[in-house]
Amino acid sequence: MVTNTSERGLEDLIVADMTGLRAVVGAGEPSVAYDQQYWLLGAATDFDRDFAVDLHHLVDFITATQPKAAEQLDLANASPVRRAFLSRLQGEITKRGVVDVLRRGVDHNAVHVDLFFGTPSAGNPTAATRFAANRFVVTRQLRYSKQDTANALDLGLFINGLPVITLELKNRLTKQTVHDAVEQYKRDRDPRELIFGFTRCIAHLAVDEHEVRFCTRLAGKASWFLPFNLGFNDGAGNPPNPQGLATDYLWKQVLTPRGLTDIIEHYAQKVEKKDEKTGKKKEEQIFPRYHQLDVVRKLLADVRATGAGRRYLIQHSAGSGKSNSIGWLTHQLIDAERDGKKIFDSIIVITDRTILDQQIRDTIKQFAQVSSTIGAVTGQGDSKTGQLRDFLAGGKRVIIATIQTFPFVLDEIGSSHRQGTFAIIIDEAHSSQGGKASAAMSRALSGVGESEDEESAEDQVNRIMEARKLLPNASYFAFTATPKNKTLEVFGEAYRDGEVTKHRPFHSYTMKQAVEEDFIKDVLKNYTPVNSYYKLVKTVEGDPEFDTKRAQKKLRRYVEGHEHAIGEKAEIMVDHFLEQVIAARKIGGEARAMVVTNGIARAVQYFHAFTAYLLVLKSPYKAIVAFSGEHEFGGVKVTEASLNGFPSNLITDKIREHPYRFLICADKFQTGYDEPLLHTMYVDKTLAGIKAVQTLSRLNRAHPQKAEVFVLDFANDADGIKESFAPFYRTTMLAGETDPNKLNDLKLYLDDTQIYTQAQIVELVELYLGGADRDKLEPLLTVAVAEYQKLGEDPQVMFKGKAKAFVRTYAFLSMILPASNAGWERLSIYLNFLIPKLPAPKEEDLSKGILETIDMDSYRSEKQAKLAIELADQNGEVGPWTGGDGGAKPEPELGYLSQIIEEFNKHFGNIPWTDGDRVRRLIAEDIPTQVAADQAFQNAMKNTPTTARDEHDRALNRVMTAVLKDDTQLVKMFFDDPGFRKWLADKVFQSIAKAG
Repeated sequence: MVTNTSERGLEDLIVADMTGLRAVVGAGEPSVAYDQQYWLLGAATDFDRDFAVDLHHLVDFITATQPKAAEQLDLANASPVRRAFLSRLQGEITKRGVVDVLRRGVDHNAVHVDLFFGTPSAGNPTAATRFAANRFVVTRQLRYSKQDTANALDLGLFINGLPVITLELKNRLTKQTVHDAVEQYKRDRDPRELIFGFTRCIAHLAVDEHEVRFCTRLAGKASWFLPFNLGFNDGAGNPPNPQGLATDYLWKQVLTPRGLTDIIEHYAQKVEKKDEKTGKKKEEQIFPRYHQLDVVRKLLADVRATGAGRRYLIQHSAGSGKSNSIGWLTHQLIDAERDGKKIFDSIIVITDRTILDQQIRDTIKQFAQVSSTIGAVTGQGDSKTGQLRDFLAGGKRVIIATIQTFPFVLDEIGSSHRQGTFAIIIDEAHSSQGGKASAAMSRALSGVGESEDEESAEDQVNRIMEARKLLPNASYFAFTATPKNKTLEVFGEAYRDGEVTKHRPFHSYTMKQAVEEDFIKDVLKNYTPVNSYYKLVKTVEGDPEFDTKRAQKKLRRYVEGHEHAIGEKAEIMVDHFLEQVIAARKIGGEARAMVVTNGIARAVQYFHAFTAYLLVLKSPYKAIVAFSGEHEFGGVKVTEASLNGFPSNLITDKIREHPYRFLICADKFQTGYDEPLLHTMYVDKTLAGIKAVQTLSRLNRAHPQKAEVFVLDFANDADGIKESFAPFYRTTMLAGETDPNKLNDLKLYLDDTQIYTQAQIVELVELYLGGADRDKLEPLLTVAVAEYQKLGEDPQVMFKGKAKAFVRTYAFLSMILPASNAGWERLSIYLNFLIPKLPAPKEEDLSKGILETIDMDSYRSEKQAKLAIELADQNGEVGPWTGGDGGAKPEPELGYLSQIIEEFNKHFGNIPWTDGDRVRRLIAEDIPTQVAADQAFQNAMKNTPTTARDEHDRALNRVMTAVLKDDTQLVKMFFDDPGFRKWLADKVFQSIAKAG
């Protein structure tokens, strides 16, 4: 007998594995002694198409476990009473979803029916017996349709008669793949059929021997299938399986009775989102991706095996669903036990995302059904500690805090709960653990904030050093897409590579895998740099000298923020979006764009330029500007609200609504902002490293109608962006550890300056820790300041730079070094007092005044060829943190103005300029400015607006006559060509009206 390589053969294999035998057993018969490791084989004839249930196993389960209810419902007979119950059951599944019905059962008249018994707790034989009574049934060739009775699903999975999973199988040996199974669901599986109704099943799986995909809501062609694969070589797909098929993890590990029970109890959920403006509700069925299920299960297993005290770094790509992963982990850590005891007293979640706050609340409410479990610290000042006291007294097991409020939270915890154990979950762990915040956290949680006994200064120093370290009674779970070197060293797993100690994440779901699986969009696939060229001219007679480097920076800022350049770039962006995005109906005509700018002033400039140009085009679309605080622009104080015309907290809602299409940002929404409708990004800000990755990654969120994304970059080049992304494409490793001797080197240099003595340090620290009055510390600092001022300018710069470097480096290393050093701690305390009192070295700005000596003659933007940036397929490495060394002030290099302009033009304007460039600027900017300044025209605009246009045209004639000596050809066209004269007059008048 030859091997069956057909689709039917694959089905035979899966069913044999699930039921525990390699041969098909009789319908309804247990394949082995039933202990929840294997499934029962169902019979397709037992499926009731009217109610979409396996009637045989539903009746048998209720009869065996709840005989009184079965009798009251007359389940043994096909009676109206039974039919009424089945109708009630169907209605409850439609309304609540099968997950909730399995968890909470159904009430029908006076009868309550449990439909599933969950995982038994350890040492509870009654619960174990009840769980063993569950019927996990796999049915082959399930004919599900009343209308098309020949239609059959390859496999249907049932729990106690209720369908929970459907599967369509394909076999590549017969030239069909998982994609054919997806198409079969989209094309041939009518979502109006009862079994395919929303939340009737938990998920629908498309499977072949290489890949798995799933969908939680069938909607015909609009059905959205996501990957459910292990990943291979940090990318998509599954690794070769030496023991069998590459996808057998699905039925051997995930869809086992206990594995599916875990998903139902802790992961799968129906969520409801409400639009606060319209009141409309949108429901979603949540099913975990494989990497989410895997990371939470592995973290829980390690915690149960080792207890509190470990650190975990989770590197999951942006857009990979970290919010759900954190929510699922938080909820399960609450009840995690080791040796019969709860592992953690409190779970603290650190996040700046309000959406995550709400998501964790919703997740815990879904699973725990306990509203008193969670609290968020939202108050200000003293109210923070008051809130926390109330939370702890009320038994809150989960506390959510922002990075800013975290120290307040922990100070209160430390005073009353110093013997507790804690799980600290950090969302986007970049800056949340370091320096003073880390010390406050550790001091509070370890209970070393206050001493109950009399202590010597030495005791206090030792106690403070201990407080700086990461706590042995807390576990840290740090989630990030782009781990920095400090993050890797603090939270990553250490391992030896030859003679070098390196660090790596505990778990990773890489950018490479997410992109290859099309779970996120590749933001580098359609990257187009735009080269900007500027030409400056000297406007003074002489040739003064300036500091060359500073002058070049000021000139760059000047030309990039020049109104003419901003206007030109804004027009390029708007034209591109309207022609390439709107006209092409990207994301079904709902695409949005983000404009990334280099500061608030630039963002406001762009906002006005966009608004003006959209009005000229008579476009129905508008822009929104986003920045923090209040800013002065054009002599007027402006805010987001004053410019946009609505409150700041509505920006994320408004950008999804008509007529808003452009979100113009200044250091806002560049991290943590999830908006699937973002399709195009216009970048006019220099980006590098993690900032570049985080910013461009705002585009990567998937949407069912989002095929690609587009980046138009005015400020960076492809090589720089590639270098920024490379370390985070696959798993990021730390190439080595920070050298503690750096502290010794810095301390030796600082000591050798003889600005302070060791006796002064010891005395100040003792006074401070002893609670001495402020005036007792001041003389010890004044002496050092006096010595500092005796130094020359360069030694002052060196000392202050190295003092800051020592404080930064010690704050970091003190957390992770196993041994403490009292000398380092005392010097750190001393320098934290001394540094703010050291006057900044006098520094003369030798580039001052250069902007008054130049003008921009021409500007041109040239869009380069669109390209796909390819990243190397290898793990990334980042070097250990250095903390900086301080250093001497660079000597200014003086150059003549003419030389500085020549060098600038050579670097930023190295193209063959034509008169056309200058003429365009003349028409767009210089002529309107001169006409607007004409006194007669100004008087007419102010006093007799009806004659303003006539006076404008006369003023234009006067200006054009003055232009004659420089632009003879332009003036000749103006006076000889009526059509050109009318066009120019209209354009200048519109330009002035728009500006005024």
